[in-house]
Amino acid sequence: MYYNQKKDSWIKHLDFIVLDAICVEISYLFAYMQRRDTIHANASLADVYQEAALFLLLVVLIEATCTNAYKGILKRSDMIEALYTLKHTAVLMVMLILYLFLNKHSTEYSRYVYSMTFIINYVLTFSVRGLWKRIFKKLFAKASIGKDSMILVTVKAEAKVMIEHFRNDFETMYKLRGVILMDGGIVGDMVEGVKIVANYDDVYEYLSREWVDEVFLYVPSEYKNKTSQFIYNCMLMGLTVHENISSSYEGVGYVRTIGRLGGYTVISSSVNRITMGQAIVKRAFDIVGGLVGLFLTAILFVFIAPMIYIKSPGPIFFKQRRIGRNGKQFYIYKFRSMYLDAEERKAALMKENNIKDGMMFKMKNDPRIIGGENGKGIGNFIRNTSIDEFPQFLNVLKGDMSLVGTRPPTLDEWNKYKLHHRKRMAIKPGLTGMWQVSGRSNITDFEEVVKLDTQYITNWSLTLDFLILLRTVKVVLLGEGSC
Repeated sequence: MYYNQKKDSWIKHLDFIVLDAICVEISYLFAYMQRRDTIHANASLADVYQEAALFLLLVVLIEATCTNAYKGILKRSDMIEALYTLKHTAVLMVMLILYLFLNKHSTEYSRYVYSMTFIINYVLTFSVRGLWKRIFKKLFAKASIGKDSMILVTVKAEAKVMIEHFRNDFETMYKLRGVILMDGGIVGDMVEGVKIVANYDDVYEYLSREWVDEVFLYVPSEYKNKTSQFIYNCMLMGLTVHENISSSYEGVGYVRTIGRLGGYTVISSSVNRITMGQAIVKRAFDIVGGLVGLFLTAILFVFIAPMIYIKSPGPIFFKQRRIGRNGKQFYIYKFRSMYLDAEERKAALMKENNIKDGMMFKMKNDPRIIGGENGKGIGNFIRNTSIDEFPQFLNVLKGDMSLVGTRPPTLDEWNKYKLHHRKRMAIKPGLTGMWQVSGRSNITDFEEVVKLDTQYITNWSLTLDFLILLRTVKVVLLGEGSC
């Protein structure tokens, strides 16, 4: 039997997307009507408002298709939903401002319309989402119409958690008919309100006589021999079986997906998974950020270059080979903050390294820094203010780096890496990252750096990148943890 997989995509949340689009248009229309007379006095300005209304619809669609904005929306509490709605509304307004700015209409646009749209849309969207969730759950969650019958097959230790997950994630799609325990259980007993309908000895008798569309299988790896036969017999009966992949690969906790590669069906395991839409959005931000950053770098060059050259004649820029994503080498660019013989002097200073395991090099009042003997030279200034990092926007634009990522190690640091250290380089290195905004040079344990970078990689999202960028601004302005 062909199984039509229910994909976890934005299509499944089309109802919420349509409601959000309606809410933002109603909010915008209401705010627009308050300034209608003023706007209509200028025909060209009226066209701007009409275009902005269409643009807001486009933003709603882009947010839905390129991010996980609607993931788990039915499970969110009111408090969590309030935060997600605030984020949704903020994205709409920021994109609207950017649109008007790029079209050179930002000064003509009514601040009142903008502000009222923000406020009304937040209240209306939050209210409509909450109301629709309650209606949806009431009408569909408890109904059997249109649902497939599902049986859970597991063991005693996992039954309770499985049923809770089912109720949170699948109850709107399936009718849970019962649970079957592979390691025994009294038929007729209840587990979290769900009846034990069979045990392993009589499982086929039950499946061949009762209404069962699909089976969800979650058992520990020691039951692998039994599960192979069980799945085979279910196939003979024409049943669809969902096997939890992690039950066959325990203790790893990575993201796993099934797909096709070179004509083979494969299980792909990775520390995280980024969708095509998310990758496009992240790269777009990198390109925009890279262009803006290079413009600022050109301005800084006019002032910084003479100061560097006067104190230490030589190249203004410093180029060094670094390790990028998954070991790929690239040249990183910086404003030169050290004397020309800095690398040659590094070995003699290793005993002063604040990172005792030598996995990175951090030293207070590093004499290799231009003017670093007293900690007040031009080298210290551009390092403490992170001005030396600005040429790396070229690396971002080239695609060697991202705005947010992990710190790229030098070749000698890379050669000292242990297996678990390599996970840091599973993504593109970044101008800033979790480590940089969590203490920078105040952190002297490299394992703590690895822990923070791993936390970033496994929990990556566009929202997290945005928060790290905001935190970076604060860290740079206050000079927190600078070396």
